[in-house]
Amino acid sequence: MARYDLSAVLPDDEPGPWGEPVAITYTERDVLLYAIGIGLADLKFVYERHPRFAVFPSFAIRWGGVGLQVDPQAIPPSPGPLMIDAERSLEQLAPLPHAGTVHVRSRLVAMHPRGKGSAFQEIESEVVDAAGQVCVRIGTGVFRRGVQALGDIEAFTGRGRTRSTKIAMHERAPDLETGARIAANQAMVYRLSGDYNPLHIDPEAARFGGFPAPILHGLCTLGHCAQLLLEALADGDATRLREFRLRFSAPVFPGDELRLRAWHDGPGKVVFDARVGERTVVSDAYFAYR
Repeated sequence: MARYDLSAVLPDDEPGPWGEPVAITYTERDVLLYAIGIGLADLKFVYERHPRFAVFPSFAIRWGGVGLQVDPQAIPPSPGPLMIDAERSLEQLAPLPHAGTVHVRSRLVAMHPRGKGSAFQEIESEVVDAAGQVCVRIGTGVFRRGVQALGDIEAFTGRGRTRSTKIAMHERAPDLETGARIAANQAMVYRLSGDYNPLHIDPEAARFGGFPAPILHGLCTLGHCAQLLLEALADGDATRLREFRLRFSAPVFPGDELRLRAWHDGPGKVVFDARVGERTVVSDAYFAYR
């Protein structure tokens, strides 16, 4: 059994120290490939000569956790198939440049048991542009479902103040319903943006991870939700996205029909969920816009 020792990592339940900033350089091609990877067909996100060409705001979500420095003796690493995206949040403070170099730093916020033999890890990250402007803040929640096998993490005492929150949906009829079918090759395209976890393409790795077939990347599901809501609520204007948060409740598979339901929850904000058939795949979610 794998053992966690958080006493030195999060001794006072405060976030751990920031890791050293990591430089990330990207090109317009990376921006375009990401947009196609989340199923976008809006020209201003997929055509670099469009007069309103922009980086889709969730482009940065992939950098959550970059630069995190954690003692592997205190928190043994888990392999890709045993790591599942659980929750994500993103706050956009300024648009990302179309291309260039940004710096990302991360720190551990909390780690708590979640079910038998598993753990829930929370990380905070910041993306800073060349001028020193913080463009994006990212929250990352990951299920660590084992170290060498499913459920092999010993019981441990959690540390840190969780930022995971329960968000209730309204009981009235939704104010907005929208959706999209996930392309059969969507995970194959999305992985080209850098997430090569075999869980999303290799049937054997998917079975090792406890799934009947390769699943869609959680961040690809997130990208679909963000684009559907941005189009419906903010005319597809990337600068109007302020913040969003969601929890991945169940996996989405390529070929699934994703349906979103949203309720207005004050000025410039909706709470929402997403379903495939009768199965809830995204919950405890909100989307805020300008």
